[in-house]
Amino acid sequence: LSREDFQRIPELAINPLGDRIINAFFPEGEDQVNFRGFMRTLAHFRPIEDNEKIKDQNGPEPLNSRSNKLHFAFRLYDLDKDDKISRDELLQVLRMMVGVNISDEQLGSIADRTIQEADQDGDSAISFAEFVKVLEKVDVEQKMSIRFLH
Repeated sequence: LSREDFQRIPELAINPLGDRIINAFFPEGEDQVNFRGFMRTLAHFRPIEDNEKIKDQNGPEPLNSRSNKLHFAFRLYDLDKDDKISRDELLQVLRMMVGVNISDEQLGSIADRTIQEADQDGDSAISFAEFVKVLEKVDVEQKMSIRFLH
């Protein structure tokens, strides 16, 4: 599949983060994804069934685990892939999500407040650990799940 194939999907075309989601399917520098890579990325969105909540200590962590779902979401915000979400990155993603409906001044205020609330080590950015802490009460497993078959 190519990026253009994904861009033809109406739900991704209208999603403000559609380009970021599409990028998640493609390895760095690649313009095509094979079936295995496609399924690997899609697996992050598989709901966690009750029988899966008991983790196999010897096996690898499933792609749809809470931790992997959070890593996937974090990477949508970490535009420069430096393992931190800076104010500028947060502003860019917020701008993608709200378009011109909110002024730059209001977006800046939201970004500043978000960084201030999440940043625990004082580096003016959000690390993955800080991201996880902010979302500890959010039902990520439910919000990042798509039921493919019923």
